[in-house]
Amino acid sequence: MHGPSRLGSGSNRSVSPSPPSSPRFRHGRYKSFSGGGGRGGKQWAADRIVFVLVSTVFRRKGVLLFAPLLYIAGMLLYMGLLGFDVLSLKDAVVVVHRRSPPGSVYRSPQVFQKLWPHMEAECNSSNSALMTAWNLKMQHGWKPCINSIISKTGFSELPKSNGFLIIEANGGLNQQRLSICDAVAVAWLLNATLVIPIFHLNSVWRDSSKFGDIFDEEHFIHALRNHVSVVRELPEDVLQRFDNNISNIVNLRVKGWSSAAHYLQKVLPKLEAMGAVRIAPFSNRLAYSVPSNVQGIRCLSNFKALRFAEPIRTLADKMVERMVKNSSHTGGKYVSVHLRFEMDMVAFSCCEYDGGEEEKHEMDIARERSWRGKFRRRGRVIRPGANRVDGKCPLTPLEVGLMLRGMGFDNNTSVFVAAGNIYKAEKYMAPLKQMFPLLETKDTLATPEELAPFKGHSSRLAALDYTVCLHSEVFVTTQGGNFPHFLMGHRRYLFGGHAKTIKPDKRKLALLFDSPHIRWETFKRQMKDMLRHSDMKGGELKKPSASVYTFPMPDCMCKQTEATSAANASRSIFE
Repeated sequence: MHGPSRLGSGSNRSVSPSPPSSPRFRHGRYKSFSGGGGRGGKQWAADRIVFVLVSTVFRRKGVLLFAPLLYIAGMLLYMGLLGFDVLSLKDAVVVVHRRSPPGSVYRSPQVFQKLWPHMEAECNSSNSALMTAWNLKMQHGWKPCINSIISKTGFSELPKSNGFLIIEANGGLNQQRLSICDAVAVAWLLNATLVIPIFHLNSVWRDSSKFGDIFDEEHFIHALRNHVSVVRELPEDVLQRFDNNISNIVNLRVKGWSSAAHYLQKVLPKLEAMGAVRIAPFSNRLAYSVPSNVQGIRCLSNFKALRFAEPIRTLADKMVERMVKNSSHTGGKYVSVHLRFEMDMVAFSCCEYDGGEEEKHEMDIARERSWRGKFRRRGRVIRPGANRVDGKCPLTPLEVGLMLRGMGFDNNTSVFVAAGNIYKAEKYMAPLKQMFPLLETKDTLATPEELAPFKGHSSRLAALDYTVCLHSEVFVTTQGGNFPHFLMGHRRYLFGGHAKTIKPDKRKLALLFDSPHIRWETFKRQMKDMLRHSDMKGGELKKPSASVYTFPMPDCMCKQTEATSAANASRSIFE
């Protein structure tokens, strides 16, 4: 008799008439085209042709006729295949310059040179944005209430298991975190016993760490004890049934973003029949939209069960304390920046900066090393300018600094940069340090001796960065990915539902950084509008298609008045 599974049953459009043609182009207004005035016949004919073309374009049928041509021209401009020639007069000689398409040239250093004197004039200002970045009215008083949300999913004694679930987590730190939390939810759904996840050695991350090297195994098992049974490894008798080789256990190929119903209908019968199943890889194998009790288990595993291993926690806490101490002049508040300007990220983006042929050669080598042949496939066209205008290029340290100074963060702001090995760090980090002298990284906050056990283990180093960013007053994400997505959700969970995160509009930034003659006041106005927009978006609720790890309200949190009464009702279950 198998244990039960955990999921019960249970336009017409109106067409408006076309507007009348503009009276500006009626023939009666242009009688001078009829000739005379001393002009020759050829001049009269040319004027007449221009008039006919203009009047046609501004009529309804003319617009429809020229619309496809205008669209094609616009796309050519966007893709960088078409540019306008600019004429200038120099020493009585006409000089023709070809204007580069937007985004095709990395002009941010020119913008910096233009704006730097204005930044220097505003140094040591008394109204730093650090103290006023977030509008308290935007924080809606949410409070963690996982205990009450999942109170009905717990058991004083777990029912008999339907079998063992083995998953393989791949990718970096937070990709692994995603796989682990989803595996806990699936194990609860199937009433399966979860084996501590296996970490796949990724060709990009190159980290051989195991689960216990990064996360606290004992705490993980204990925190889930009333909901999911977790074991460190398969029991000997079960392994013997598969000739002591875990590879002999059937590997189920589950499609990405599979529903809860799929697991109950397709995976559960095989689990019951064989007693153990594998799902590898397991990345993104559970849909975002699942029943609320499954979301509650996700919340429990992410925000309570998963905590970093003791060596990571010890050093990370010291780093946070040092960062707070270094920021005593701002009440212990500091800015953290997730900077994605490592060589692999720059290479993968296919964007170009100011390194010329040397940079192109280095990027070609990096792309081939990490993604063999992917970028050389037939028909693959790389458009660096189009990528930049579309907001797909990693922001450089200089661009991050420009953005923050424009938002009002002055040179007294303490900044922590979370990053891997920055591409040509000496060159690209120099202007950021010039704008923010109080800049720290894990390599400056911790001693070489403290970091030695973590060197060569990118996920453990990322865990240090994650913790320091988690406790900052302002977090800046620059490129997307699992790190900022999980961090934004965790910050919402800790800070009353507000992410306190700057998520820049990179399409708008691309155009602003493409304007070397932009005025400081104009740039500041645009940056402060961007900061206000991030503030407004900080308290977003989860939409059906969004991740609970990024948007924990309302699945993991309640309004404070609701949370108080709910917590009192369910506290005894977890004590």
